[in-house]
Amino acid sequence: MELKDKNLYYVGGVVRDEILGLPSFDIDFCYEGNAIEFAKNSGLNIIKENPDFGTVRIYADGHEIDIASTREEIYPKPGHLPVVKKIGCSLEEDLKRRDFTVNAMAKNTLTGEIIDYFNSLEDLKAKKLRVLHSNSFIDDPSRILRGLKFSTRFGFELEEQTKFLQDEYLKNINYDMSYHRIKKELKETFNLNSDKVLCKFINSGAYKLLGKNQNIPGIKGSVENMVNIAKPDIYWIIYAGLFNLSAFDLTREEINILTGLESLMNVSYKTEWELYRHFSEYPVGSIILWGLVREYDLAYHYIKDLRNIKPNVTGDDLISIGIMKGRLFKEIFAYITEEKFKNPSITKHKELELIKNRFL
Repeated sequence: MELKDKNLYYVGGVVRDEILGLPSFDIDFCYEGNAIEFAKNSGLNIIKENPDFGTVRIYADGHEIDIASTREEIYPKPGHLPVVKKIGCSLEEDLKRRDFTVNAMAKNTLTGEIIDYFNSLEDLKAKKLRVLHSNSFIDDPSRILRGLKFSTRFGFELEEQTKFLQDEYLKNINYDMSYHRIKKELKETFNLNSDKVLCKFINSGAYKLLGKNQNIPGIKGSVENMVNIAKPDIYWIIYAGLFNLSAFDLTREEINILTGLESLMNVSYKTEWELYRHFSEYPVGSIILWGLVREYDLAYHYIKDLRNIKPNVTGDDLISIGIMKGRLFKEIFAYITEEKFKNPSITKHKELELIKNRFL
């Protein structure tokens, strides 16, 4: 079933991307009026309603689709999450609350007409990011990070007045802000995995949003290259972890990466085997960060070459030659791994011989 109605619009990024000729992975719908009533009156398959925000989730053509009502929002406190003032406002009022003009267009699902109240098409053509009002960054400083993300993805630059407003805000940041929203934008921005976005993050002063008393780190090499070869489970923490993240609520996995970095700062080693034993106890994200702030080439060498050195023998092989599963397994695997550091070409057969000679 194709969603079409004279009051139903595609909004935001999907309209921008279509005009740019780019694929869009997030398709946002907005109904001019009350989306929940529209879904009910249209007989749509409703999964979930959220009356406080005027949103409704439906199921159509094998997909879950969210439809938002047009709404006005206000910020009770600058930098905090907004609250809904009115549901069912005009489309223009709804689009006015967006971050940049290039994201404030709509396309009618019935007629295909592009709705542009703010000269968005001109800004898109000029590759300019322009805020819709002078308090935009004061209301929501995470828009600074969104600007970084869009400038990296699309090659856009801040329009002159928008850059002035950003620079002025970064001179006098209100740290009583929603760090939950800042973290969300950090993740999306740094998941681009780009040295370019990190450079912009530092040079623009956006790093100051992470909290008071931030220092610019001395980075030893390319973050992007290190991440590409290591492929950690979490990208954003590798970039943001170069700074002080004490203001954020972090997951256990994110905390483990940062505490691992602290521990690695005190590691000493004389041989590659000792280095391997130390590093193998920590998340790869901790090792990347250690390399970025301490010894880049050594961390790169470990990630590329050393961390994949593993015994050929398995636990089943040990059991098959009469070794009972238990604490001895760990000692045997450590012994064989050390032997492989001495001679990486040893075969599984030779490994079993070494084990028999030493442990049987």
